[in-house]
Amino acid sequence: MGLSVRVVTVCGTRPEAIKLAPVVHALRADPDLEDVLCITGQHRQMLDQVLQVFDLTPDHDINLMKPGQDLSYVTSAALEGVGRVIDQITPDWLIVQGDTTTAFAAALAAFYRKVKVAHVEAGLRTGDIYSPWPEEMNRKLVGAIATLHFPPTKLAAQNLRREGVPEDAICVTGNTVIDALRWMDNRLSQDDKFRAALEARFSSFLNSGRRLILVTGHRRENFGHGLEQVALGLRDLADRGDVEVVYPVHLNPRVQQTANTILSGHDNIHLIDPLEYAPFITLMRRAYLIVTDSGGIQEEAPSLGKPVLVTRDTTERPEAITSGAARLVGTDRKALVSAATELLDDREAYLRMARVENPFGDGNASKIIVARLKKHSSQSPHG
Repeated sequence: MGLSVRVVTVCGTRPEAIKLAPVVHALRADPDLEDVLCITGQHRQMLDQVLQVFDLTPDHDINLMKPGQDLSYVTSAALEGVGRVIDQITPDWLIVQGDTTTAFAAALAAFYRKVKVAHVEAGLRTGDIYSPWPEEMNRKLVGAIATLHFPPTKLAAQNLRREGVPEDAICVTGNTVIDALRWMDNRLSQDDKFRAALEARFSSFLNSGRRLILVTGHRRENFGHGLEQVALGLRDLADRGDVEVVYPVHLNPRVQQTANTILSGHDNIHLIDPLEYAPFITLMRRAYLIVTDSGGIQEEAPSLGKPVLVTRDTTERPEAITSGAARLVGTDRKALVSAATELLDDREAYLRMARVENPFGDGNASKIIVARLKKHSSQSPHG
């Protein structure tokens, strides 16, 4: 009789769904593993779009999202909701990804029931529990609970060792976001009809004669002054005339207000609704450079040869910086404009960033995770 292991995979936000979709598919391809997909709905619309593009239907939907939700509500609702699912399923493992409130609350729910936790994208640290906030603390708390840790890089693994995590509990995998990106990039390259339909969504307003700066921004620590400074810097860049800015604006009202107040009405700036995964990757492929405070995009962009300017003061992905694929510019207007201007005007500087090999993996992380999960389960099937 073969190994039989029941796994509950939990996600609540768009980035989690992107990074866990390849893991779920790898779990479901293995006859020894039974995967149950549980979503919390911490982000609703954006989460559903990702699940659809990866052809995933959740087995359990806690659907906790409500207007004006704060961190206390999300934490308690996810803790209770995931706990009910665990009680019903009685899994051997619970898998969480990254640093969201969903990941922390789900891990805590598993701990309360003595269910083993596997942490995908473990070990990322800035050393400042308030930057990014609350993500840095969420990561540390999940790390304190997890039985298996899947850091994406050697540096992340070193962070775990410094915190006392046993060597046999650590498995460096690369980042699953590269698995997802390669899957989508291959589809866009091979399916002409699919690619053309996505590109047509932007043809009405994009100018092929201008280089595209793709922007995202949503970090809580940047709300207010930080986002305002970034927006002013983007406006300065758009004034050049030889670039255009595309900014899919996050649904958070504070992000919307800042973007609309400072950036609307400029001919070279396009404020659009948040995008599903496939059209966003389409824009990434077309972009000349990317301005973002997103962790996931810092990981994805090097695979597409796109320099990244990171509008944060710290990053838990220093490999992007040290490799030369990304540069920290903070939320300083002048620093953003200066760095972007160099990349726009100095071809050699641009190529130095664009040609860096991605330090976050080769697209095989999901296979490594499933193999390690099975190995641990076969060694200790009852604990």
